[in-house]
Amino acid sequence: MSVGASGQGGLMVRVDPKDTDALVTKPHARPFEMRGRPMQGWLRVDVEGLRTKRQLEPWVRRGVAYARSLPPKR
Repeated sequence: MSVGASGQGGLMVRVDPKDTDALVTKPHARPFEMRGRPMQGWLRVDVEGLRTKRQLEPWVRRGVAYARSLPPKR
């Protein structure tokens, strides 16, 4: 999985875990939390940061590129 629409609004984006801290400084991006725990390698981008193609496309590109870099699942 590379990106997904969040049931709570916005977008979940899979990123390289080593880039997580730098990416959460971007506007409208924050750590993705599951059961109150931040998940390294996942971000939530609020809908305010996804209103145009110009805002959405870089997040989708980043998520897809990282997912493609991972080894195939068996």
